Amino acid sequence: MVQPDGDDRKFVIEQFGRVRIINADGELEATPFLDIRNLIVTQFSDFDERGLLGLAFHPDFKSNGKFYVAYSGHLDFDDDLGKEFWWDHTNTVAEFTVSTEDPNVANPASMRIITATDWPQFNHNGHWIGFGPDGMLYISMGDGGYANDWGIGHNVTEGNGQDLTTVLGKILRVDVNKSEGGKNYGIPADNPFVGNSDARDEIWAYGLRNPWRCSFDTGDGKLLCGDVQQNSYEEIDVIEKGGNYGWRQMEATHCFDYTAPDDHPAACESDGMIEPILEYNNCTAKPDGCKGISVTGGYVYRGSVDAWKGKYIFGDWSQSFASMKGQIFIGSEGSDGSWEMSETEVTNMPGDRPYILAFAQDSAGEVYALTSITTGPVGSLDTIYKVVPAE
Repeated sequence: MVQPDGDDRKFVIEQFGRVRIINADGELEATPFLDIRNLIVTQFSDFDERGLLGLAFHPDFKSNGKFYVAYSGHLDFDDDLGKEFWWDHTNTVAEFTVSTEDPNVANPASMRIITATDWPQFNHNGHWIGFGPDGMLYISMGDGGYANDWGIGHNVTEGNGQDLTTVLGKILRVDVNKSEGGKNYGIPADNPFVGNSDARDEIWAYGLRNPWRCSFDTGDGKLLCGDVQQNSYEEIDVIEKGGNYGWRQMEATHCFDYTAPDDHPAACESDGMIEPILEYNNCTAKPDGCKGISVTGGYVYRGSVDAWKGKYIFGDWSQSFASMKGQIFIGSEGSDGSWEMSETEVTNMPGDRPYILAFAQDSAGEVYALTSITTGPVGSLDTIYKVVPAE
């Protein structure tokens, strides 16, 4: 869910390919704002990480009507038969504009492709998008999928996360107000790897596995991401220019061996890698004291509750694939810069706590949890909750 600056509407993504509007009265508009189901790759009904995954509004949306979506499109294999038979889909960021006749409907004919990246597997897409305080568009990119950053479409030697010649496993930063080098975007001159022949100019940070939901703090402008790890740990990162976040050399703060993912080596080369601000045990391989199996990045709270201001509200999809056990956490930064996290007790959510798909923030700084009672992208089984203190 996204709320443009100065707008009283909230725009909600449906993973299977639509954007809906919640109007100022809190009612869902009957007509979708955007419907791109025809552009989305055929999805699995029981569980899928593909679909319509990101939405961002241009900083000048009120005047130019431009917005951007990130989705998993049909594979564009460029006559590469290897990709045709073995790769999965093409992750795409596209620009649209609002209809001149109805502000609650997009103009589908205005579509312009910004980026298109062929993806080897169905999972680890990332594909959050958002504009920073600098006006640049940031794009989260997973490592390409499968597990352990290994397999078809992965760098055998070091994994995609550490390979600066691929955009997989990265945070990208581009300028959508320019078109350069035959592409519908420009490269900001201050990107960290500009001019490096061994790296992609679009890269802002690297060493990521599956950055699932990022956000800019509307207070200090920091970029925070939840990065889904392998079987043992989950992590939250503050993304810095040129930062290396370790994957697949590290899983959170622990050395990682892709050939034995649950057996963490005692030592490894980690010089210069940035550690997460928060980590916790993944229930898959570390059940003792575990919190969940797939982190969901959230937002720094800037709303009306004084006790929460400056704290990071985030969660975990579930403690189990087999049943709904979504989790909501609050991260707090101490005066020494260290972070700690606490679990929340939800007092008025009916039944089992649903899967936590994502979080959202409105223009007042309040935070919402986007949930589902199913693992598949089927729609109509989802609920948005506003996060407030218990009475």
